[in-house]
Amino acid sequence: MDPQRSLHVAMYPFLALGHQTAFLQLSDKLAERGHRTTFFTPKKAQAKLEPFNHHPHLITLFTITLPHVEGLPSNAESTSDVPYPLIPHIMTAMDLTQPDIETHLNNLKPDIVLYDFTHWMPTLARRLGIKAVHYCSASSAMISYTIAPTRKGTNVTETDLMEPPPGYPDSSIKLHLHEARAFAAKRREIFGSNVLFYDRHNKAISEADALGYRTCREIEGPYLDYIEKEFKKPVLTTGPVIPEPPNSGLDEKWASWLGGFKPGSVVYCCFGSECNLRPNQFQELVLGLEITGFPFLAALKPPFGFESVEQALPEGFEKRVQGRGIVHGGWVQQQLILEHPSLGCFITHCGSGSLSEALVNNCQLVLLPNVGDQIVNARMMANNLQVGVEVEKGEEDGLYTKESVCKAVSIVMDDENETSKNVRANHARLREMLANKDLESSYIDNFCKKLQEIVED
Repeated sequence: MDPQRSLHVAMYPFLALGHQTAFLQLSDKLAERGHRTTFFTPKKAQAKLEPFNHHPHLITLFTITLPHVEGLPSNAESTSDVPYPLIPHIMTAMDLTQPDIETHLNNLKPDIVLYDFTHWMPTLARRLGIKAVHYCSASSAMISYTIAPTRKGTNVTETDLMEPPPGYPDSSIKLHLHEARAFAAKRREIFGSNVLFYDRHNKAISEADALGYRTCREIEGPYLDYIEKEFKKPVLTTGPVIPEPPNSGLDEKWASWLGGFKPGSVVYCCFGSECNLRPNQFQELVLGLEITGFPFLAALKPPFGFESVEQALPEGFEKRVQGRGIVHGGWVQQQLILEHPSLGCFITHCGSGSLSEALVNNCQLVLLPNVGDQIVNARMMANNLQVGVEVEKGEEDGLYTKESVCKAVSIVMDDENETSKNVRANHARLREMLANKDLESSYIDNFCKKLQEIVED
């Protein structure tokens, strides 16, 4: 095997911003080692991705056209263009691109293709003599909990899902009743082209040539070993793939505002680019921030049924928190905010990208997951790694209160609290490990080596 051989990698991730950016960040790391990527994505999405393409001479954003699907707005090209109930239609549109993707792959002749939800990709790639790697931006802890072969089929009940599967490496990760109920329903949900979510995901994984995860063994080693054993496939890891901070500085508006508070005193809250809370939970969250007494910045999307965050705020809220609290409805420079010395706490939905960005910074973690892999991520962070405190929710209804939000924030912000001391010490150890540039470099080098071995097998 020639270790210097340059690979041509094609990528076709699910058309949601979190999936797209995770794949593009990996593309950047591959490009740093001279490997070329063809990244299939619609035209509108390219505008959002281009600022993150740091190697355009090696990374080609290849325009695809989504066929129209009944029920989708005519200009919808990604999940950010539609309300949550229409997301399966985006998957249907992606499925309808299969003939075009086959033509493009046949013309481009890449060595390997990375995908996630396009369950038809391994069969297509095999027909063209291309290797297919299922690359998952969700945690291996989540996949091994929910999609393990011992959980086969759609008849798995909510009672089954409240406990980990046989042989699962961590008994501290369990689901509450309301979570297990949602997970059981998700397995049976139609997710594009009349295909059940479980069947799509299971086929995408079980027919791949190899399985790739955006994590490191220092955090998820036992879960990765479990997946390798259960699926009997090579498991590749890229490390956490933490993106480089933007070259531009923090916007003056936020730099000035954050600079007005003491180091380690500000609470920052953000739930990613696609999370719309229910109105009652939105209000409980912001009221919880208010009663902590700490200065806070919450970057949130408007809750369901509201055009703006301002419309959804509790009566009198803005006046009461004036000067110390902001609820912002637009995009913010999260990486740069997390680095700011005034930040003391980050309330996160526990998306993998946000957790990676948070773990390399000093702010303490309050874990408030909403759906899917976020829930297992939160259990792993709170129970196994003990680097954060999860907000308490009702067992049956899954609802949190302003008091439970305030309680979790108060714990992590009190450096005399025993739980906080333990969390801070564990976070510091993990931060030091993740900050080691040699760690990430060695993971990416090994990932490239494994890709080459798969191609030449």
